[in-house]
Amino acid sequence: MAEILGQWLSRSLLAVLMAVGSAAAQWTPSITLKPGEYLWLPELAGAGPVVMLVSLPQQLAFVYRNGVRIGVTTISSGRPGFETPTGVFRILQKRREHYSNLYDSAPMPYMQRLTWDGVALHAGRVTGAPASHGCIRLPETFARKLFDLTTTGMIVVVADDEVSAPVLTYPGFLAPVAADSGRDLTRLSSIDEG
Repeated sequence: MAEILGQWLSRSLLAVLMAVGSAAAQWTPSITLKPGEYLWLPELAGAGPVVMLVSLPQQLAFVYRNGVRIGVTTISSGRPGFETPTGVFRILQKRREHYSNLYDSAPMPYMQRLTWDGVALHAGRVTGAPASHGCIRLPETFARKLFDLTTTGMIVVVADDEVSAPVLTYPGFLAPVAADSGRDLTRLSSIDEG
C-alpha cells in the first residue's frame, strides 16, 4: 500500500508542478528577501485551489492560488539532525494557538500540521537558515495570513530543490493514477477493460 501511495504521490507531484512560463511574467518576485521578510499579493488570483511549495535549499516558501503565485516568504526549516522531510503533504490539522508536546511546550502559533509525528507549518523565529526541530517556521504575519487562507487537505510540497518561477495548474489536482501506466483512474467505468 505504501509503495502504491508513493508512486501515486510522485506522479501527482509531477502533475501539480507543471510550469507554464507565460503566466510567470504576472509576478516574479526577487528571491533576495531578508530573513523574516515576505511578499503577500492575494489580489493577483481569484478564489480557487491553493498550493504551497517549500524549497529547503532556498529557505523559501511559495503560495499559489489558481496557479498564480500570490505569496513568497523566507522560512527556517529543520536543522541538522532534525531535517524537515520532503514530499507531498496535506494539511491535516489547524490550530491558531498550539504548543509543542515534544519540545517543552514551545509555542507554535498558527500551526498547520503536515505529519502526525510532529512536522508543521507555524509562526516562529525565521533566520533564513535551517534552525527548527523539523517544522517549517514562518514569519508571524505571513503565518497568520496563510492560516486564514488555507483549509485542511490543502497540498504542501516540500522539495530539496530550488524553485524558479513555476505557475501551478489544477488539472485533476491529485487525481489517482494507475502506478504502472499513469492512466487517470477517475475516468474508469465499470465497463472499462483498461
